[in-house]
Amino acid sequence: MSVVSKHSLISGSAVQEARHIALPILAMGVIIAILYFGRLFFITSLIALTIAFILEPFVALLMRLRLPRSLASFVVCAFALLLVYVMALGAYSQLSGLFSELPKYGERIGDIVDGAQRKIAGMEEQTYKVLVPARQRQEEERQRAQEQALAAARKGKKGIASAPPPGVSGLPGAIPEVRIHAESTPIGDYIFSRLDSLYQVLLMFSFIPFLVYFMLSWRDHINRSFLQFFRGEDRQVAARSVQGIADMVRAFVVGNFVLGLLLAVISSMLFWALHVPYPILVGPLSGFMSLVPYIGLPLAMIPPLFAALPLNAVPVYVLVIVTVAMLHLIALNVLYPKIVGSRVHLNPLVVTFSLMLWGFLWDAPGLLLAIPLTAGIKAVCDNVKGLRAFGKFLGD
Repeated sequence: MSVVSKHSLISGSAVQEARHIALPILAMGVIIAILYFGRLFFITSLIALTIAFILEPFVALLMRLRLPRSLASFVVCAFALLLVYVMALGAYSQLSGLFSELPKYGERIGDIVDGAQRKIAGMEEQTYKVLVPARQRQEEERQRAQEQALAAARKGKKGIASAPPPGVSGLPGAIPEVRIHAESTPIGDYIFSRLDSLYQVLLMFSFIPFLVYFMLSWRDHINRSFLQFFRGEDRQVAARSVQGIADMVRAFVVGNFVLGLLLAVISSMLFWALHVPYPILVGPLSGFMSLVPYIGLPLAMIPPLFAALPLNAVPVYVLVIVTVAMLHLIALNVLYPKIVGSRVHLNPLVVTFSLMLWGFLWDAPGLLLAIPLTAGIKAVCDNVKGLRAFGKFLGD
């Protein structure tokens, strides 16, 4: 074999290896771009799928009572919408009372901010007195007084020079100067600039009830149609993968929902016992926020502490913090492993990276959907022979 032929073979193999590496990278980049720019569509679909996973056991229960799947799905969806409506009415009654007392909350927040500013200013002054000698402080104060006097003198001269001539404004034929100012507020400008995005969000979310109903009523047909894309052994692998995804995501979603509901009820009762205002509103908010990964504890403390501001009682603040912390620790260390952790086996490093990735792609909804998405990917990897190494890497 000649040198030229050997060189051509080596260059050809190098091109093949480069192409073998480049194609997956390009495919990954395209997938990430699609997930980012189509995030509203994917988030809406995944929220509907999550709700369908929550409602599926109730549909199965009604089907045991000899109801057809379509009718059982309609009854469950209608009952879920009615429950959401009742919860919205309760939240509206609580929020209306909260809005009526917003001036009191604003005054209390202003007092807290003023007190914190005074304490910070006092600490800065004490530190300045300790670090800076007395003679240097006197010199700086004298220079500051001279600068203020010069500034006041310049302002006085400028005001005298720019004053209008006497008698001009009182002329009988004078036409008053009219100035039109376009008043705008930052909040109004922000809402106006986001109207298009808000419309798109509301439009997509309006599809959620219909998506949930069709996912429940056409569940069997969708599963059979999906398996038709595979042949032989691949069909069995696809069936196991779908079942693994369903079991893992249902365990995570339903488990978190049950745990959040339990925390909401217990939190509302404890806040009511502590005389925290609006316990029916802040209890569920604190309970479900406590389940947010990594930042759940500080998020769960915000609603009850804000509601307790008008009380102006330090013992109540301390009891609220201790109560939320104890519930959070018990939920994550005792209840969570039994209800959710037995099905979702993900190591902490993968969970952290998944939260970073999905949070970057989809913002706050990505943080909530990161763990079930990663658990679903792990379920696929566990059932596909060529991807089992990735499943072991993702697992605990």
